[in-house]
Amino acid sequence: MASSSAVQKGIDLVTKATEEDKNKNYEEALRLYEQGVEYFLDAVKYEAQGERARECIRAKCLLYLDRADKLKEYLKNDEKKKPVEDGEANSKSDDEKNSRFVPVACDCDLDDLEKKQMQEKLKGAIVQEQPHVKWSDVAGLEVAKEALKEAVILPIEFPHLFRGKRIPWNGILLFGPPGTGKSYLAKAVATEANNCTFFSVSLSDLVSKWVGESEKLVRNLFELARQHKPTIIFIDGIDFFCSSHSDNESESARRAKTEFLVQMQGVGKDMDGILVLGATNIPWVLDAAIRRRFEKRMYIALPKEDARLDMFKLHLGNTRHQLSDEDIKVLAAKTEGYSGADISIVVRDALMQPIRKVQSATHLKKVSGPSSTDPDVIVNDLLTPCSPSESGAVEMAWKDVPSDKLVEPPVTMWDMLRSLANSKRTVDDDDIIKFKKFMENFGQEG
Repeated sequence: MASSSAVQKGIDLVTKATEEDKNKNYEEALRLYEQGVEYFLDAVKYEAQGERARECIRAKCLLYLDRADKLKEYLKNDEKKKPVEDGEANSKSDDEKNSRFVPVACDCDLDDLEKKQMQEKLKGAIVQEQPHVKWSDVAGLEVAKEALKEAVILPIEFPHLFRGKRIPWNGILLFGPPGTGKSYLAKAVATEANNCTFFSVSLSDLVSKWVGESEKLVRNLFELARQHKPTIIFIDGIDFFCSSHSDNESESARRAKTEFLVQMQGVGKDMDGILVLGATNIPWVLDAAIRRRFEKRMYIALPKEDARLDMFKLHLGNTRHQLSDEDIKVLAAKTEGYSGADISIVVRDALMQPIRKVQSATHLKKVSGPSSTDPDVIVNDLLTPCSPSESGAVEMAWKDVPSDKLVEPPVTMWDMLRSLANSKRTVDDDDIIKFKKFMENFGQEG
């Protein structure tokens, strides 16, 4: 069985092979490539946990095997190793003589193959379908929405307004407690910016266990963004990738972070038409140099009462309910300190209350309502749960009712209050103090 370090041994061998390859020691490079691939194959068989890890190792094997095959083909040609006779030299063209000493064509170079493979992997981060979240679907956060429009929408629709020294923002950081709408704002940007290429990048897209690959992934991400601009690069949880330097930080992580800094505002790096949109729940751990790259740092706070009121209406949607505007105002007042995600959970649980009534019902009665097949047609033979004492109640279980005849009761204020009593807020007051302090020092309220 392979040892526990088969992957690392393979990485070490192919790293040496690449160096020998660049130094034109092709025989030694071929030997090291083949040994490295053997270790990788052992790792696939005995070590790799999960299909994704195995696929990653297989992809590397194919890359190095392709290069090894080309070196082998070059080395097997005995004629290319023999000194050229004087008569033979005159009979061959200059192109033929020069080509004898080139082991592979330029388009098959190892670096080009690796770059192509990385960019193909990163293309999977491009959002192909719009999330269908509009600005109106985001309750509150007016300042943040205006900043995003300045950075994304206006430069695309009115490019003549952004000339000379007036340039759009290249980096916007959204920070705040979990569940306040940072990722939801990014979805709205992806929907509203129709002509933009939107990259939704996670930590796994930029971090690799292969030596030197993380910084190459970062570099290729920005190169791909420049090819497809105007582009938005959204990085959720950017704190995991760009935290402050520490003694325990690996050399690979440090190089990847440095590459990110260079690509955002390095010498000779063009960020025109590119917006990096970062989101984090712990902004105080960000490296100071990274923080500076994000020119706008916006605090996405817990929703205020008017925003919470809009959230209740948005989450209820067109579901049947008996809530008045006054009822929703009461709910908005009772949810002080709740995040947008917390309110979503309250409403979702309340929407399930009528289903629970259907499951526990012992009696049903006939009601009129829209047909399930044609909402414009009103029928009078629908059945809905009721108490045994109600007029017209018939003892019957919901399982005995045809699916197109069963109607759930409307959501009531009692359902909402019951769900609210069972759902607690998830944001701690101590964290709010931290966020406000960070906003006062480095950001602005969104």
